Amino acid sequence: MVSEGLYLALLAAIAGQRLFELRLSRRNARWAFARGGVELGRGHFRPMVLLHALFLAGCGVEVLALDRPYTPVVGIPMLILVVVAQGLRISTQIALGRFWNTRVIVIPGMPRVRSGPYRYLRHPNYLAVVVEGFALPLVHGAWVTALVFTLADAWLLRTRIRCENEALSRYAGGAPRVAALAPEAA
Repeated sequence: MVSEGLYLALLAAIAGQRLFELRLSRRNARWAFARGGVELGRGHFRPMVLLHALFLAGCGVEVLALDRPYTPVVGIPMLILVVVAQGLRISTQIALGRFWNTRVIVIPGMPRVRSGPYRYLRHPNYLAVVVEGFALPLVHGAWVTALVFTLADAWLLRTRIRCENEALSRYAGGAPRVAALAPEAA
């Protein structure tokens, strides 16, 4: 069907974005480590990457294997939310610049970012991940993926945010710049 093909193209575009983000993250990590960066939370990084990869695969598999219908009354608003989430994700990357990373890497002594969406939210990228996590599957009726990913990601984000908050408070009295999530995949 046409809607399935378009949905798979959307998933492929987001997967491509995530691969680009992983390359950018590696480059930024090298830059941060060369300036004394410290990484926290290594233990949850691989499960996070796996969850986000399975998320994208689950979206496609559920739509194809279970013949999920495209329903415009749900699909269009969810697509709008996906676009908004992508905009928020990109704005966090711009605000953090070279400090953006898929890992939690802190350069001690650097001031915390307070520009862009960080003026309003402590962890705006995680809001983007949450919105995308339920909206992207629902664009084409993949409600099981939306439910499972949202629950699993809530558990993982709780760990991730706790780690990031610890990094902020441990280094320079909560003032360092810290990398944001871009799963990430996700």
